[in-house]
Amino acid sequence: MDTTNNAPGKPSGLSVSAKRWIYIGIGFIVFIFIMNVHFPASMMSVKGAELTAQGQRALAVLAFALVLWITEAIPFHFTGILSVVLLALLNVDSFDNIVKIGFGNSNVLFFIGVFIMSSFINKSGLGKRVVNICLSVTGNNTKYVLLGFLIVGTLLSMWISNMAVAAMLMPLAKSLLEEEGVKPLESNFGKALLLSVAWGSLIGGMGTPAGNGPNPLAIGFMKDMAGINISFLEWMKYGIPICLIHVPIAWGLLLLAFKPEMKYLKKTNEEIKRDFRNQPKLSRDEIVTLILFVATIVLWIFSPQLSKLLGTDIPIALPAIVAAMIFFFPGVSKTKYKVIEEDMSWSSIVLVLAGISLGMTLYKTGVANWVAMGLLGNIGGLSPILMIFVVVLSVSLMNIALSSATVSASIVVPIVIELSTSLGIPTLAVAFPATLASSLAFILITSTPTNVIAYSAGYFSIKDFAKAGVLMSVVSCVIVAVVMYGVGLLTGLY
Repeated sequence: MDTTNNAPGKPSGLSVSAKRWIYIGIGFIVFIFIMNVHFPASMMSVKGAELTAQGQRALAVLAFALVLWITEAIPFHFTGILSVVLLALLNVDSFDNIVKIGFGNSNVLFFIGVFIMSSFINKSGLGKRVVNICLSVTGNNTKYVLLGFLIVGTLLSMWISNMAVAAMLMPLAKSLLEEEGVKPLESNFGKALLLSVAWGSLIGGMGTPAGNGPNPLAIGFMKDMAGINISFLEWMKYGIPICLIHVPIAWGLLLLAFKPEMKYLKKTNEEIKRDFRNQPKLSRDEIVTLILFVATIVLWIFSPQLSKLLGTDIPIALPAIVAAMIFFFPGVSKTKYKVIEEDMSWSSIVLVLAGISLGMTLYKTGVANWVAMGLLGNIGGLSPILMIFVVVLSVSLMNIALSSATVSASIVVPIVIELSTSLGIPTLAVAFPATLASSLAFILITSTPTNVIAYSAGYFSIKDFAKAGVLMSVVSCVIVAVVMYGVGLLTGLY
């Protein structure tokens, strides 16, 4: 709702609507400027990469979209759609072609399937049961409770969306803190616990292709632009070690930044174990959800073998949407679709598909190649590990401004793919770490809705989040670079 400052004796400020219109105006000014500016000849051609008139129009649309994404003048997904419309109106490509590139993509079914699965895990009570199991293992020691939430968040986020995991764990963490009488914004334990909800969700997103929205997006870009097919298992060779190393380091940083003022919970270990033993038996919906969840994971992992056996391609969207459909077969679940539909993030799906359209159009018009050579054209002379670090750090910094991992991936992945082709660098060697870096949103709360969900509980401030997040971001860049290079040496990538 729009608000204005109407306090007595104070001049009224600009309304939220007025500010947003100003941001839109600034976006259009940037758009018109880039459309009409005459770049010097030295800028029009960068190491063989040409900026054509068509590409300049696409670049103007990208700049306009970036202003709107950064300022949040209108919802992210509508900015994406507006970009598609502008590309068509400027005759960068036909509207049908632009839409087909993104909205005809199988990722739409992947996200529908994942959102439905996430909702069933939450609605059935399976998510709460997992947390209770976690507490029965960690006991009442607050340090180990933090570790438990980090581990659970990481493990769950490998398979379902980061936002869904944060939405599942946040109320459970908040309930635990309320039982303990912890005061919001004053308790280090409260700050660390809610931060562990956000961090665990972000870390797990790097583990598998299903862990974060940009992951399947990047897989699609690499297949369409470079002809590289990345299987579920191949992704996990790099993603799982990165996650495993992140968890203990994240735990240590949380304890360093926000050492809990209380060593133990009020609830004794015996009470925790009693609550765990007295849980009701698995409900029918929990059993169904667990079976379909495990079956989907198995299909994802063994999809290459199944593809050979069946003689047909099995993309990651296929198991996800099949499982989602089975939930609604007669007699399978008691939960109706109308209940699940409330949790469907259609805006996220639209944003992803619009991002694909924008990213692929930037590639087709040559803008991706031009930008890549201008910004990162000299990384080819760096050692592999330093090259990875520079790419990961660059994308991490972009996350601060773009406020969306999907937006980051839509823009960055086509650029680094084009860059790798131009410099003769293995595409996977730079595109993969760039994709992983889109999950490293540890500095600003607004960098991803996952952080906003944890922040909404009210136990830490924006300053608290940034305080721990700056160090975590630097350490994460090092982890991704070292693991990528180490595993890459073993697999022959470097």
